[in-house]
Amino acid sequence: MTLPADPPADLLASVRGDAAPVDHNARSIAALAANPGCDRRAVLDAAGVDKDRTAARLGFPARFGQSTFAITRARAFEAQVKAGGAAELARLVGERLGLGPVTARYEDLRGADAATRAAVTGDAAGPALHDHPLLGVEIAGQRVTLDPDVVLFAAGGRFHVVAIKSFPVIDGQADGRKVAAAAREAAVYTHALTELAGTGRVSHEVVLVCPENFANRPTATLVDVRKQLGVLRRQLSRLTRAADLVPEGVSFDPGNEHLERDIACIGARYAPECMAACELAFFCRHEAHGSTDRLGRTVRDEVGGIAGIEAVLALADGGDPAGHPEIAELLRFARSVREEILIPAGGDR
Repeated sequence: MTLPADPPADLLASVRGDAAPVDHNARSIAALAANPGCDRRAVLDAAGVDKDRTAARLGFPARFGQSTFAITRARAFEAQVKAGGAAELARLVGERLGLGPVTARYEDLRGADAATRAAVTGDAAGPALHDHPLLGVEIAGQRVTLDPDVVLFAAGGRFHVVAIKSFPVIDGQADGRKVAAAAREAAVYTHALTELAGTGRVSHEVVLVCPENFANRPTATLVDVRKQLGVLRRQLSRLTRAADLVPEGVSFDPGNEHLERDIACIGARYAPECMAACELAFFCRHEAHGSTDRLGRTVRDEVGGIAGIEAVLALADGGDPAGHPEIAELLRFARSVREEILIPAGGDR
């Protein structure tokens, strides 16, 4: 839920138009840090624009989201871990933090502001698990209340964010993209908790609890989110200056007949990873047709300064380097290696 700013002002209200601002949550705020160089995402989120609705108006509706099966499985795993006063969760977290199989007091705050403040700022006796705390983050001058989908573990005057996720850890390894997304989301809670509890009382190590192997038996892992915290804080700071990125007269009002033109006035930084995190990804991918952006950040950075795929292919074919001799040399070497491997085996160029 987004709370009114104090004083009540929205510098980007004209950009949003007549539409009401959308509510942010931990996942949408975490997505800010997934692509911090994208001006378009920064402006849309700072203004509270409904990106899902905007994408549909542009003819490129978002196609990602959790399936009903995945949501049901996630809820079942979370209920299992928290059963019996979260005794299993306390044991897992305690052992992972080197405290041994601790017994912790379990408290379900259910998003209560006063109870959360008392739990976080008070001096609790002994280890405690605080479920569903009410935390907040400032987004472009407005205070945003986060969905309380996290557990806080308190022991020895310090707090650890505990994230319960249903994706599996198999032979000690989990899907890297899912871990990265979970780390960014946990960093949002860590940042919000630090603002409430104070610097030095919140650990930068998050406890990630997931099913182990192909069973539902939970296992706990420590994830250092200092990098994600740094990116998030820089991005939140950047959002306060998002109005400077908007050309005069641009509007993202759903009724704007020139919505596509106005959206294009603000630069995007499309990457394939956007497909899993941003509602406008399909539009931006279409817009980036023929650009090296579509090939991913690694390729784009390797051929830095060359925006078009056709120009890259021309360089590989022996075209004029035109100020890019080192890149041309690398491309031609890569092509020669490819030909050496494929052509003797009957492959096509």
